[in-house]
Amino acid sequence: MILSFGSFLALLIAGAPMVFVLGVAGALTLAITGATPLVVVAQRLYNGLDSFPLMAIPFFVAAGIIMEQGGIARAMVGLATALVGWIRGSLFMVATVTATGLAAISGSGSADTAAISSILLPEMRRRGYDIDYAAAVVASAGVLGPIIPPSIIMVVLAMISDLSVGTMFLGGIVPGLIAAIGLMLGHWLFARREPARYADAEPFSVPRLGKAFVAALPALAMPVIVVFGIVGGIVTPTEAAVLAVVAGLIIGLFIYREIAIKDLPAMMLRAAGLSSAVMIIIGTASIFSWLVAVQDVPQLAAAWLQTNAGSPAAFLLAANILLLVVGMFMESISALLILMPVLMPVAIQLGIDPVHFGVVVAINLSIGLITPPYGICLFVASTVARRSVMQVSRVIWIPLIPLVLMLLLSTYVPQVVLWLPRTLMQGAVP
Repeated sequence: MILSFGSFLALLIAGAPMVFVLGVAGALTLAITGATPLVVVAQRLYNGLDSFPLMAIPFFVAAGIIMEQGGIARAMVGLATALVGWIRGSLFMVATVTATGLAAISGSGSADTAAISSILLPEMRRRGYDIDYAAAVVASAGVLGPIIPPSIIMVVLAMISDLSVGTMFLGGIVPGLIAAIGLMLGHWLFARREPARYADAEPFSVPRLGKAFVAALPALAMPVIVVFGIVGGIVTPTEAAVLAVVAGLIIGLFIYREIAIKDLPAMMLRAAGLSSAVMIIIGTASIFSWLVAVQDVPQLAAAWLQTNAGSPAAFLLAANILLLVVGMFMESISALLILMPVLMPVAIQLGIDPVHFGVVVAINLSIGLITPPYGICLFVASTVARRSVMQVSRVIWIPLIPLVLMLLLSTYVPQVVLWLPRTLMQGAVP
């Protein structure tokens, strides 16, 4: 056990890519101890990827790319502008509302951040917005992607913990909407500090809103297909992801006409590359997770947590702190595969609803998308804004406040997470 975690930490501190940290730490432990043949590395790598639900990941990634390039993101921005463009600091609000809509399509925070950044950050710069805070706004909007369904994080989490994907998806809706409202309130308070600088609001117009709504109707159909298809038991998450790709292609090619047939090979190649990066991490993480399991780490950790965090409230606080710290340094899928086999059994033994705890875990790791040094949404927004991560990190704490408050509310008021699943799934959540 000491060898496994020692090599893991050494490679992590040395700055090795996460895929090597996880894979090499496991293989090195097996090679040195000699207790298990090295062929187990290949077997665990294959077994970690041999899962039908995981096939949803490359399709959701492809749907996000189609959304970004096919005019869907632009249509959502137009609708958001007509809806909240009259509020002071209007583009801050537009970014958050757009992200809420895109979150119901792609399931990926980085895809949402990339789409919103490319459209809104140049306009924010042109209007004289504080560009560091503008990048922080767009990055924090990307956090909504893995919370509001569909969510790649929740698909993986449900697979690991043997939970219903549809129930997990429903559990993320209310926290995601609370987060969106909290972010908008924080942006509005920030804009009030310099009224003249952010007084670019446009008058609200019902005809303009109606026109934007009609233009965005094809885009709005995608979340209906995905979320209600899964929750209604019509399709599996993987089938819903395939439907999202097909619907996105039809909308982008024939309705918005912002992509052409000739663009498809490059888009699919990009989707394959991004998906491969995620899937290989899942594969190598399964090696390390298996090694941790056979060394009885989950049982030891469970015993320690039960002794030192004997109440549900104390355990949830400890889990939140652990996950927020882990999210600062580790990719979310890797963190799930390593930590969930340890934390979920303890949560269940303490009487915590597994769906409630699963959604809380997803929220924690979603917040990790904007916490330096690893936060991928922070990197994407900073790059598009042509600012360093350090410059944007100086103001990222402002949108972090409403996100952490939403996390605490979801943690200690379980009904925030469980009310919608219990209402719509008719008792499927115990």
